[in-house]
Amino acid sequence: MQTFLIIAFLFWLGSSIGWILELFYRKFFSSGNPDHKWINPGFCVGPYLPLYGTGVCILYGITVLFDELVINPHWAKNFVTVFVMAILMTAIEFLSVWVSLKYYHVRLWDYRELPGNIEGLICPLFSFFWGCLSAFYLFWLHSRIADAVSVFQAHTYWMFALGVFYGIFIVDVNHSLGTVNRLKKFAEENNVIIRYENLKASIRRFQEEVSEKSHFLAFFRSEKDLLFHLNSERAQEFLESVHDRIQKAKEYKNGLK
Repeated sequence: MQTFLIIAFLFWLGSSIGWILELFYRKFFSSGNPDHKWINPGFCVGPYLPLYGTGVCILYGITVLFDELVINPHWAKNFVTVFVMAILMTAIEFLSVWVSLKYYHVRLWDYRELPGNIEGLICPLFSFFWGCLSAFYLFWLHSRIADAVSVFQAHTYWMFALGVFYGIFIVDVNHSLGTVNRLKKFAEENNVIIRYENLKASIRRFQEEVSEKSHFLAFFRSEKDLLFHLNSERAQEFLESVHDRIQKAKEYKNGLK
């Protein structure tokens, strides 16, 4: 029961903190949001990113596992732990966007403008950031988890809040998958890849131009149907042809030879 509560707590904590980090990154630094608007960075409607939640749970598992290993000196053990964490977080990142590209034809993020990237899916800079977050978890957060879970168990309202979170989260994921399936159908019919972040930014820009109320969390909510935006004159802002993607992949592979 204790382990279950820890995992449930960590997923909620990681998802929420990750959403805040991505919110500021996409506001001030992301090329997918050239107007630097406040745009919900998530795949879901709510303020949480499952990628970060899953990642923090994995960091917890790695830390527990490495606690049992004998590696001397101690600094070497910490270095190896953080290195493995960063590698696994990069692998999760790669797997997430690879699945979204292969099965849904949606590009959740794009690192193609960053040095050393692999088809825009992962890059050394963000692997470094994962390493920094892993170090933060190992040296500061992990030791405080048990105390935090004890507080949760001691106060019923926190347990209730956690249950409410997961209830909303399940409904939200189901709703968001429905939207992504609409995007998938459009992408397959038109042989294109949809850049998720650019699409959200484009819809937000359209709403401001026609004085339509925008919705920060429900980013696809609009007076116009989603297909209207997908077929609009702005399509070049968020669509890329499959042929172009294949060609760029070939160019990347040729560059490695």
